[in-house]
Amino acid sequence: MKTFDLGELLVLAAIWGSSFLFMRLGAHDFGALTMAGLRVGVAGVALLPLLARRVGLAEARREWRALLLLGIVNNALPFACYAFAAQSITAGLASILNATTPLWGALVAWLWLGQALTPTRVFGMAVGFGGVVFLAWPNADFKAGGSGWAVLACLAATLCYGVGASFSKRYLAKVDPLTVATGSQFGAAAFLLVPALVARPEQAPPWHSWLSLLMLALLCTSLAYILYFRLMQRVGPTNTIAVTFLVPVFAVLWGAVFLSEPLTPRMLAGCAVVLVGTALALGVLRLPRFRASRAPLP
Repeated sequence: MKTFDLGELLVLAAIWGSSFLFMRLGAHDFGALTMAGLRVGVAGVALLPLLARRVGLAEARREWRALLLLGIVNNALPFACYAFAAQSITAGLASILNATTPLWGALVAWLWLGQALTPTRVFGMAVGFGGVVFLAWPNADFKAGGSGWAVLACLAATLCYGVGASFSKRYLAKVDPLTVATGSQFGAAAFLLVPALVARPEQAPPWHSWLSLLMLALLCTSLAYILYFRLMQRVGPTNTIAVTFLVPVFAVLWGAVFLSEPLTPRMLAGCAVVLVGTALALGVLRLPRFRASRAPLP
């Protein structure tokens, strides 16, 4: 990977890491559904002129059904889940749970697309989910005010991302990535329009919450999608997926610096377990192979 591409990968990780910060800053004032609906709506409007100039709108009109379904699964539901979780758990913990996305992606691809799971990948998935359990156990309080539902919401979001990846591969593999990015935002916005209006806050959110929303939509969604697809084209999906390992690092850093969120040894240990398991499941790390030695013949 060239130095420029590596720098862009770090920028993308820093941007996506900041999304958990912006959700923490704005979710309480907007509410989960309204924040998610505004996020995808603003992101779609920002991407539309770029799509019209570079690709055109014919492909989006032709594939509108698939783009609508992808927008629901890959944008509307996970964005709402994360906005809900941001109201009760730290940005760092949410980002670590988000790192399980490739694990769900591998599992869904195996069940739906029939992609093979090697013993190393299965072991990695087990390690990764073990790390999630280790992290989630102290937060598994489902009483009023507990954070158990927030943890489940994060895991539901990552499952949605896994389903969305297989859906895209099966039904939108030949569609231009910019069309997929823009069309899915509008599909998500259409799905969330009525729920976002019904759940809108009674009082107008303060200016800093609006600023967080705009940064979430324009920086962490619109610009991030452009960077992501550029990297996919230049360095390939295997190298681009490395961003999964970097996002929690930046999210934990931003949370500690700007929100004074605690960084506990348990979080660090759990993060390490989740990332190692994810690396094994993706094939980035491989288990050593041991060959049986034969005793020399007399």
